[in-house]
Amino acid sequence: MREDLSLLIELQECDTRLVSLLASKKNLPEKMAKLEQDFLAFRENIEQNKRKYEEIKTAHAAKEKEIKKINEGIVKAKERLLEVKNNKEYQAMLKEIETAEASLGDVETQVISLLEEMDKLAVLVKKDEEVLNQHKRQYEEEKNKIQADIASIDTDFTGWEQKRSALTNKVDSLLLAKYEKLKKRGNGIGVISVWKAVCNGCHMNIPPQLYNELQRSAELLSCPNCNRIIYFENKENPSH
Repeated sequence: MREDLSLLIELQECDTRLVSLLASKKNLPEKMAKLEQDFLAFRENIEQNKRKYEEIKTAHAAKEKEIKKINEGIVKAKERLLEVKNNKEYQAMLKEIETAEASLGDVETQVISLLEEMDKLAVLVKKDEEVLNQHKRQYEEEKNKIQADIASIDTDFTGWEQKRSALTNKVDSLLLAKYEKLKKRGNGIGVISVWKAVCNGCHMNIPPQLYNELQRSAELLSCPNCNRIIYFENKENPSH
């Protein structure tokens, strides 16, 4: 019976480890998803200056086209001015040229303002990129660590599964069925230790006579409170 008990204790350890590994594996993808979500939110926030720079750059290009169009209009107006035959048309053409040149001056002023803003934003964008790259390196390191943890858990899980399979082949089928039933009813615990007359499964005291018998007997005994299979474990001196 001592051999059966030892096998059950080992089997319980396997099951406990497997449950723990499954819980860890479940948490890691959630941790990975949060890590990615936080990084994307950080990048979205820090790239505001970059997006603003691109918007101003587009606006600057549009203003440059507008300047080109106005200049072309002024050139054509001056060419037509040479063809004007009366004073009224001449004055009207001069007014058109004057208005165009005033508009040109306004647009050129806007272009200068846009260029100044672009210069300021370019400095901020460069700093933002440095911060983002540093944050990205930290993100990649954490991501790789989580991926390595997942791979390690998979390896450990396979190892414990193989060990469990080997143990189940050694345990008596009726005893194994009893263990599985107790484990299902006992929140994954079918075999539990007792120390100082307290069951570590239900944390209730067991009768003194049963505690004494547990320390001497080779029989498989059960906790009268939770019905789990119990064994004596000396927590002060594990070797005894």
